[in-house]
Amino acid sequence: MTELLHLSATEIAIIAAITFSAGVVRGFSGFALSALVMASAVVILPPVELIPMLWWLELSASVLMLKGGWRDADRKTAIGLWIGSALGWPLGLYLTTTLPVETSKLIALAVIVTLAVTQLAKIRLAFLATRAGLYGSGLLAGVVSGLAHVGGMVVALYVLSSDAPARAMRGSLVLFLFLGSATSMVTLLAFGVMDLSGVTRGLVFAVPTLAGVFVGQQLFTERLAPYYRPFCLTLLIGLAGLSLVRTLT
Repeated sequence: MTELLHLSATEIAIIAAITFSAGVVRGFSGFALSALVMASAVVILPPVELIPMLWWLELSASVLMLKGGWRDADRKTAIGLWIGSALGWPLGLYLTTTLPVETSKLIALAVIVTLAVTQLAKIRLAFLATRAGLYGSGLLAGVVSGLAHVGGMVVALYVLSSDAPARAMRGSLVLFLFLGSATSMVTLLAFGVMDLSGVTRGLVFAVPTLAGVFVGQQLFTERLAPYYRPFCLTLLIGLAGLSLVRTLT
């Protein structure tokens, strides 16, 4: 297994634990899987190697959650965000493949912290309620996805601006991430980022991820729904902040 994944046994165990935990959060909140894995596993693998693996993890989680997401989502909003994201993905991925690894790490982690703090502060921007805001948010999500695979955080910021109920926000994010899987795969192949190593790691670590998603889905109840957003964002800030410190030292 270590030769297949090009990771040590310790690294495999750590990433499996990370993906399971991130899966729990994804099943509960509808987003943050990639952001959590990126914030934690970036100390083991650079973003350009994590991104193809994360595509498989997100796809697996989206398929498992699609039924509920389709039922609860604001489909018009999810589709608009998806269109904008498809246009932004190539630019973000270009930046990832051309920047030095350490710089890429810092940018990815800084993006996570910034977006998480903004959402936790409940900052609302009026222009987000416009059509330009919808597609602009999708475009930014695509750029951030290509750069650090945390576009779900940008979309969550957009949904937050409309005061959507937790169930609707969760459904829209699930639908957006599912729709984005097809277009992001095309971009990953075009840039040569989706290699055999990324596929192998994605399929192997999809197992603990799906186990986590299943657990997280059981936790999403009406009683706990009001608390899911601050919990996820606080966790993201802590993980990304710790990884930033490690990267800089």
